[in-house]
Formats: sequence, C-alpha cells, structure tokens
Amino acid sequence: MGELNLGVFDSPESVIAACDSCGYLADDELATALFLAYKLGKPLLLEGHPGVGKTEVANVLAKALDTNLIRLQCYEGLDVNSAVYEWNYQKQLLSIRIAQNGNGHTGNLEKHIFGKDFLLKRPLLQSITQEKSPVLLIDEVDRADEEFEAFLLELLSAYQISIPEMGTIEASKKPIVILTSNRTRELSDALKRRCLYIWNDFPDFEKEMNIVKKHHPHIEESLVRQVIHAIQYLREQKLTKYPGISESIDWASALLAIGTQKLDRKSIEKTLSCVLKAVDDVDKMKNGELERMLGELATVI
Repeated sequence: MGELNLGVFDSPESVIAACDSCGYLADDELATALFLAYKLGKPLLLEGHPGVGKTEVANVLAKALDTNLIRLQCYEGLDVNSAVYEWNYQKQLLSIRIAQNGNGHTGNLEKHIFGKDFLLKRPLLQSITQEKSPVLLIDEVDRADEEFEAFLLELLSAYQISIPEMGTIEASKKPIVILTSNRTRELSDALKRRCLYIWNDFPDFEKEMNIVKKHHPHIEESLVRQVIHAIQYLREQKLTKYPGISESIDWASALLAIGTQKLDRKSIEKTLSCVLKAVDDVDKMKNGELERMLGELATVI
C-alpha cells in the first residue's frame, strides 16, 4: 500500500499555522483531527450545517500541502461509472474492428481492450494513482444513495479499488480523504467506523468576527460586529435555510461595496439577497422580523 509522501505537518499547531496562512481559521479540535487524518492515514468525516466551511477545509488542506485536490461531488444516483472508473467503449470498439480486419492480434484481444489504455479514471481511481498524495474530497456523501457507500468502503479501509477486468489497484500514494455531510440522512456504521469524525457547528461570535476580518482586514470593527450579530440573530429564528459563514463574508463584501458604514433598514433591505436564500425567509423578514432585528442591532456598539 502506498504511503503519504508530503511531510509538512508535524503537529496540530503546524496545521493551525498552515491553515491560517491560507486564510482559514482552524480551531484546536479541527486542527488535531486534520493532523491525525494526515499522520494516521485515516479518512476524516466532517458533518455539520450547510455553510459552515466543511468543503473549504479540503481546499485549504490541498493548498497548504501544495498538492492536487480531487473532488467527487455526490448526488442521488451516483454510480461506479461516474465515481470510480468506466471503459472507453468507443476506443474498445475501434480496436476490435481493427483486429477483425486483420490489422491487429486477436489472440489476446480481450486482455488488450481491458487494459490501462482503455480505462477512464474517475475521481476515486484518480486519487490512488497520483505521483504525489492528493487531497480527495468526497463532498456531501449523504446525498448519494446508501448503496453507493459500499463502493467507498474498500477505498476508505485499504486505499485500493478492485476492477473485475483488471484486478485490484492499490494506491501508489495514499490520498488524504475528507468526506463532508450535511446529515440529510444517517450514514452507515460501516462508513463511520473507517473515519475520524468532527461535527462542524456554526462558530461563536468572536470566531466568526475573526473569520470575516480575515477576509476583510480593513472593515470597521463596529460594522463587522453588527453583521455577525445580525447573522447570529437570524440563526436563532425558524428559517428555511440558515445563513452560513459564506453568507457572513458575502454580506460584509456587499456592504463594503456599497459604502455602508453602519447597518440600518436601508442597507439591510438592499443586501438581504446576500443573506437569505429562500423566499419564505425573505417574506418573514419583511413581515415584522426586520423590525425586531433592528431593535437588537440598536444595542450593538
């Protein structure tokens, strides 16, 4: 089995520093989990609300390690042909016709057309055939069918993939595997046993302020405090879709773009589309919730 060949992280503190240099604030728990995933060669499952930065962890990790990011976006109906491999049927047919016309060898034709030259690598197979250990992101695994999880188990436990026509392909270099889930369904115990686990919750007030300031270092302290206070107020309401960290950053970007120095009714109404992404939530704000939020903001210094 291939080994990791990166040699960058030597402690959780080094993970925090590397993430910080890439513009991502990792706390001790996440940094330790990333370090152990890297050091022990175990997949890391990140579960949490949409918009808390789970996918960004893999992006930052690949950047910090200066390696490739290979992403598998999961969805209902995802199958082995899209996720693992499939054969180049057109090329196979062409090769068969050439052989039948007497211009090729037919004795080992089956072995020939099921060789590496005819194999189309999809993300999972790509991840174990790299010269340098990549970061493999299996994003929103809970969206895939339960049956698809069976395809993942061999990779997650042994870093190998079995192809009936070719046999077992072992990892030349083990990928660092990050799985994300919004918990739209419960994942199987078999998958969970193979992974380290972190629950990514919404950040507290100070951490979210620091995240926004990391992206907008010149933003006024009073404005960023109002933005985060408003975002966290909205998360306490019964909304269809709660605003995530990305919405906090986008809202700050929009307010800076229009020259706003203080949140008020006018600036909120102009930029509400940056925060709320469901019509029912927008209607709720227009039907009285905005007044209550403005009252809360009036107390923020």
